[in-house]
Amino acid sequence: MSKKKETAEHIPNTYSPETVDANTFREWYQLMVLGRKLDEKAPNYLKQALGWSYHAPYAGHDGIQLAIGQVFDRKTDHLFPYYRDMLTALSAGITAEEILLNGLSKATDIASGGRHMSNHFAKPEWNIHNVSSATGNHTLHAVGVARAMKRYGHKGIAISSQGESSVSEGYVYEAINGASNEKLPVIFVFQDNGYGISVPKKDQTANRKAADNFRGFKNLRIIHCDGKDVLNSMNAMHEARRHVLESGEPVIVHANVVRIGSHSNSDRQDLYRDDRELHCVKAHDPMLKIQKLLLKHKVYDQQGLDALDKQMNKVLAEAHKKVMKAPDPDPASIYDFVIPEPLQSEKYPDGTHAESGEKKKLITALNETLKAEFRLNPDTYIWGQDVAYKEKGGIFNVTKGMQKEFGIERVFNAPIAEDFIVGTANGMSRFDEKIRIVIEGAEFADYFWPAMEQYVEMTHDYWRSNGKFAPNVTIRLASGGYIGGGLYHSQTTEGALTTFSGIRVVYPSFADDAAGLLRTSMRSKGPTLFLEPKALYNAKAAETVVPDDFEVPFGKARIRRPGKDLTIVTYGNTTHLSIQAADEIAAETGKEIEVLDIRSLIPLDTEAILNSVKKTSRALVVHEDKVFSGFGGELVSQIAEMAFEYLDAPLVRVGSSFTPVGFHKNLEAAILPSMKKIKDAARNLLDY
Repeated sequence: MSKKKETAEHIPNTYSPETVDANTFREWYQLMVLGRKLDEKAPNYLKQALGWSYHAPYAGHDGIQLAIGQVFDRKTDHLFPYYRDMLTALSAGITAEEILLNGLSKATDIASGGRHMSNHFAKPEWNIHNVSSATGNHTLHAVGVARAMKRYGHKGIAISSQGESSVSEGYVYEAINGASNEKLPVIFVFQDNGYGISVPKKDQTANRKAADNFRGFKNLRIIHCDGKDVLNSMNAMHEARRHVLESGEPVIVHANVVRIGSHSNSDRQDLYRDDRELHCVKAHDPMLKIQKLLLKHKVYDQQGLDALDKQMNKVLAEAHKKVMKAPDPDPASIYDFVIPEPLQSEKYPDGTHAESGEKKKLITALNETLKAEFRLNPDTYIWGQDVAYKEKGGIFNVTKGMQKEFGIERVFNAPIAEDFIVGTANGMSRFDEKIRIVIEGAEFADYFWPAMEQYVEMTHDYWRSNGKFAPNVTIRLASGGYIGGGLYHSQTTEGALTTFSGIRVVYPSFADDAAGLLRTSMRSKGPTLFLEPKALYNAKAAETVVPDDFEVPFGKARIRRPGKDLTIVTYGNTTHLSIQAADEIAAETGKEIEVLDIRSLIPLDTEAILNSVKKTSRALVVHEDKVFSGFGGELVSQIAEMAFEYLDAPLVRVGSSFTPVGFHKNLEAAILPSMKKIKDAARNLLDY
């Protein structure tokens, strides 16, 4: 056995039958009995069609779950329980009534008001977080909040709990790798019951214990314990907490448990576990072991155990009566808490200005705005790939000079792990409402796909938590083509990314709008996806005067060229191509085309679009995205639905072909929109 393993396995025997007083034993056992009664009662609510459409029984995990809740300090710590952590929640202080409110999805459910699945226990005011149904997802959030603890010198820990099968997820590896690299105060608890629904552990990993997959990680301690045993679990969790607080290093606590019941109420374990195995797991029931211990040490006699059982029945019955009277969620509330109200600009209510002076490049506008906001708010951070090494500031140098001015604590590089970049931003923003985070979600927008799972989380955090939490994160992505980049360097992604409610999506075309939208994103509560047309970073056409402290409100389109004969609705790179096409048509025919730069895709300035179309009676939608399933489909649909009677010609779209963007310049030119393609489409509409 290696020295590393010997050190990792050492657990001080602080908790034993001789050292734990009788009152503490009684408190623990009371929680365990109440938890089991809730665990057993949950499926009955489903049978009666009252609720709990999803329940994952925890029986067999009792020791480690009790220990997690007892170690958690609501004043200093952050807890990320998973869907099987019912006893963890009770042990941490959540009441039986609150558990039932969650199970029956009542409007007064403290976790989500009935918006999230049952068995997802949370109490935001205690920093018991509302986590996803995507298993292991929250490990990244725990790492992010731990990063904030370290940055702010906060004496506390983040606890992330999960089953052993979810450790197979890539983002769990990213989380543990990041925590060990940054030396963050996190305890990762693996509750190992041997199964991922019906998939046995041997089909998940070659190691018998999933924690051993991380043996080679530096700055990481691994503690194994018997999660069926209360005392062994308490010793393991307290030692883990001590080690994290004293060393600043993360710890994995690997708890061996048994799953006595099926995975959930929709699973039949008799289809994959034989009678012998089921008999064995019941024989290892933690409740049998703790009862024997309590009787042996005269904490209870059998009469006392029976009396406590009856007492917990009464507690549960009282909780049931209250919960049955609680209101169900109001269907009219579905639009509440989709996304927080953003900053409203008093000086620039429509996001325009009339200032003159020196013009700036779009890339300069972004860089200067980032620096200005970092000077204004010391609780602002940025990270990503290549954003902060010596004189380099990202692939395109948007963040050039930032680490030099603001230091490595606020401006730093991340691993090449897009999920980690986005997930830890979500987590870090949970530590304090004042924190604002900007991330380069990927070096190019085309590389963002590994982070989609975390992106999705970010879009429904606010709604799912019933307005209790929204990540204050701006995700920057260098987007689009016209640079000869080909696959993974020239694609557009907004057609896919705008299908999710709960996030603002902006796409500027000019330097002043880039500055104004970035400033508004960084000052607003909630997440924003900030798409930057990289072909315009240094383009002369995108240069403008940029007023100091300029703000552009979300959902405000801007007329970049007025006209009366045709409306072109556009954004990003194609705004400039559309203006050029409109200018040439005006010179050739005298027809005046209005070019409306929507700037903000979500929220969308539908009013400005309709007003322009009603004035011109013709509409051409132009974007760099593919025509098929592109964002233009939504624009055309809204115009057709709300302004059909004003149209004197068909609605037409110009965009990319339904192919990837090729590398050779001839292929790129054939695929992407061009000034000629836009001009031809506009002339056809004008002649209709």
